[in-house]
Parts: sequence; structure tokens; C-alpha cells
Amino acid sequence: MVQHPAFCSALLAGTLLLAAPVAAKTAVPAYDLIIRGGTIYDGSGKAPVVGDIAIRDGRIVAVGKVAGSAKSEVPAKGMAVAPGFINMLSWATESLIADPKSQSDIRQGVTLEVMGEGWSMGPMNATMKAIETERQGDIRFPIEWTSLGDYLGYLEKRGISTNVASFVGAATVRVHELGEGDVDPTPEQLARMRALVKQAMNEGAMGVGSSIIYAPGSYAETGELVALTSEAAKCGGMYISHMRSEGDRIEEAVDELIEISRRSGAPAEIYHLKMAGRSNWGKLDTIVKKIEDARAAGLRITTDMYTYTAGATGLDAAMPTWVQAGGLEEWIKRLKDPAIRARVAAEMKQPGSDWENLYFGAGADKMILSGFKNDTLKPLTGKTLAEVAAMRGKSPEETAMDLVVEDGSRVGTVYFLMSEDNVRRQIRLPWMSFGSDAASQAPEGVFLKSGAHPRTYGNFARLLGRYVRDEKLIPLEQAVYRLTTLPATNLGIKDRGALKPGYHADVVVFDPATIGDRSTFEKPHQYSVGMRDVFVNGVAVLRNGEHSGATPGRAVRGPGFGRCS
Repeated sequence: MVQHPAFCSALLAGTLLLAAPVAAKTAVPAYDLIIRGGTIYDGSGKAPVVGDIAIRDGRIVAVGKVAGSAKSEVPAKGMAVAPGFINMLSWATESLIADPKSQSDIRQGVTLEVMGEGWSMGPMNATMKAIETERQGDIRFPIEWTSLGDYLGYLEKRGISTNVASFVGAATVRVHELGEGDVDPTPEQLARMRALVKQAMNEGAMGVGSSIIYAPGSYAETGELVALTSEAAKCGGMYISHMRSEGDRIEEAVDELIEISRRSGAPAEIYHLKMAGRSNWGKLDTIVKKIEDARAAGLRITTDMYTYTAGATGLDAAMPTWVQAGGLEEWIKRLKDPAIRARVAAEMKQPGSDWENLYFGAGADKMILSGFKNDTLKPLTGKTLAEVAAMRGKSPEETAMDLVVEDGSRVGTVYFLMSEDNVRRQIRLPWMSFGSDAASQAPEGVFLKSGAHPRTYGNFARLLGRYVRDEKLIPLEQAVYRLTTLPATNLGIKDRGALKPGYHADVVVFDPATIGDRSTFEKPHQYSVGMRDVFVNGVAVLRNGEHSGATPGRAVRGPGFGRCS
């Protein structure tokens, strides 16, 4: 055989590699992540099964017994694996600007914050931007957006750990066109308000949210709310409301919500259902029957709640709405007038005839002052109104008015108003979901400048620990359904709220034996425990109970997004 000279030279030099073994190709992992061997609560309400969850490109691609490899695996034997929880009433609007990590909620398994209880972060005009900038408290920021869609995009671009969604606020739309006075819109103004709702729906709003217990939202009459909600209904949106009353006139308030749903064609939800004030605790059966009757008649009426017997708002809920007409600055100006102060004090001492008097319902000794803007007043945080009144040697009514004037704000206040028995009964209602009605905070930085309601840190963990595990009010699979699939379905959200192939990989891993709340009214800034891992859009935001710093959250748009024109 004749050999080529070059071949011979290479052979002699030992450089010819024809005989070298061929290396096997490295197998490419089929998935980005597999959560192995967990007890899967898929969000349907059905009994759990033990299995795996496979994730690729931010989506769930397999549920069950998953073969193959992944870039990383998370062992979950003995742990509950569920869809990320939906906070149906979030006030993380500003806290996410101050701290995008959303720690108090992430550490409970919340992966979607739903905002817009009456007020939303858009649409805004130049006047609104100037006023809102002036009224900012501890958290200060430039308002770099105009529409609600702009705001959602602003958060997403900055980077946030949770997903976000929002209703468009009925009060926001009203103020945009009418200001903060107690006036009715002209036909032309109402047409512009309807157009703003339509625009917000096209930008991804979930529907119209109202808070008609407080001024200026309380100035809206039923017909105005029907008109705005009709625009949302055309785009697949819903109506959700902090009703005109949660106490003395709650029956009429529920009737109004049902009427708005019927006349507008939109499904409706009651924000944080409660019977406020001892004299109203016995009304729950009546309210449940009204809702059940409406549902039987074909209306989709649902509710949400927080798992505590105290609410939190401001001292505006302790004073008649007439004195607040025109906004905070006009309210403060009126409170400096001795004749007006005397009238306000007299009205605070009796049930409100056309407003919800939480001062009368709770009493000064059951009102904890939780948030001040003025640094000189911050030492009063955590004290009751009765204690501060005694310190100052004045009546509680005079003290409340003084604090509003001195602080230049509505003054954050916790009101103890509800019955624990009713909380337990409401948790059992099959059409009940859950919302914190709070910001998402952390026990550090700017958040320590004010107090907090324990629901900020514990609402969801309290449900799963105290009421599901310890008191066994509902099975865990039912609780997971009402934290996930139920609210996602009500909102019209596609591809979230369940553990199914094709769905966004919002997934939580927690220990049912240890999950629970730690926050108290005395020491509120304490994280809940028992949540081990949280994945948002397939990215680990919580690993072994510690925040990873990741910010993969996205704006979740409503059913009218891009098609409501």
C-alpha cells in the first residue's frame, strides 16, 4: 500500500488523531427547572397528588411524573406545591416604587398584586400630579407616567419581584374630570369619564374599582357608577367595590352593588366583606342570602376579605364627608374653623346619617394611630386615639381633628370593628377570595417610619396556618383554589392561577406544617414563616426562605387589553 508522505510524517510525530476516541455529545437538559416530588395542589380545588413540575422559558411544560433532566432541580418531598397566590386587594402602588422586592407578600407566596381600590395610579392630569406629589408621605417619587398603562409599564421597566395588575379607579376618573368637589358630572363630563375608562381597559385594566365610602368617591351616584362600569363590561371587565357602607347600611350597599352589576352587565365583587360595628355583626346571614339570590338569578357576585377583626384606613373615616369636599387641603382649612369643628365633633358622636362613621363604630379606645407624615407626630404611632387624647387633655373628637391639621394628612388608623366568628364563617364561603388591603413592605428602611396593620405581613399565611391547618375551617386544596384559580377566573386572566402545562410558571413551595403569620398589632413588622420557595415567571424570587433579589415580575393585563377601542 502506498502511503502519503504527510500521513507518515504525522504518524511519526504523534499528531494524527484519527484513532482517538470520539467524545459523546453532552445531553441538553430538557427543562430549565424541575420541582421534584412535591404534593401538588394545582388550584382546581381537587385533592392533591404527589408529582413533579417542569418549567421551561418561564412556562409550566409538564405536571406529574416528569422524566428527563433540567438545568436545576428543587426537591419538594413533603412540601406543598401550588400556583402563586393572587392578592385581590393590594396597596403596593407606592411600596413597589420604594422597594421592588415586595417582601412581605413574596414571603407569603403572593405572585400577583391587584391594585385599584377606588383610586388608581392613572389616568392623571397635570393638576392631579402636582397635588399627589405634594401629598406624598414617607415614600417620595416623581410621577413619571400619565395613564394607568404607563404606570404598569413603569413598574415593569424598573423591575419588580411580583406581577402587577390594576383596576381603574372610579374616584380617579372622577377627579380627572370634576376635581374633588361634591358635584355631579354634566353629560359631556360623563362622556369624557367613560372614555377614560375605555382607554384604561384598552391599556389592560381589570375593570372599574370604586371606594364609595370615602370622599370624593362617595360623591358618585349609582347612575354614574353604572355608566363607567358599562364601559368596562364591554371590554370583558368587572366592577369591584369598597361599598358605600359595611355597617349600618350594608344591606342597601349590597343592593346597590348588585344593581350596578345588573344594569352594567359586568360581574361584581365586594372588597373586604365585613360586618363593621357590634350592632351589625348579626347581619351576615342577610348579606349572604342577598349574594346567593343574585348568583342564582345569573349574576356573578363574588367577595374577598382579609383575615383579621380590625380594618385600617384614615381619620377621614371618622368624620363626615361634607367636611372633606374639595380634597385634603380644603378639609384641613375647614377644621381650623371653630364653628365647623363643633359641628364635626357633634356628628362624630352619633351614627352617620349619610356616611359611615367608623369612629362611632369602633370608639377612641379601639383606634390605633398607625401612620403619620409629620416627624414630630411619629412618636404617637401605636397609641390609641383615646391615649393621645388623654395625653393632650382634650376630647378624642378634638384630638382627631387636631392630628389631621398638624399632620397634613388623613392619618393612618387601625379600627377594631369586626367579629371573629364572622371572619371564620366568611372564610368558608365558596365565592370568597382574599386580599391584604395593604402595601407590600419590609422591616427595614422607609417602612419602619410608620406602623402597619398585621395583614401587611400575615394575611395569606394566617389563612393557611391558623384557619386551614389549626382550625380546619376548609381543606388546604380549597384554600389554594380560592387564592389562585378563583380570583384568576373572576379577573378574566388567562394562563395564570393554576399549575397546568402552558401556564406562566408562578409557583410556590411551602410547608403546610409550619406556615403561619408572626405579625401582631404591637409588633407588626415581622415576616410570616413557612414559605420556602417562590417562582415568578419561572424565576426563583424566594430560595430556601430568603429573597434572591430577582425582579422578574410583569404587568398582567385584563381581558380588554389592546382590543377595547
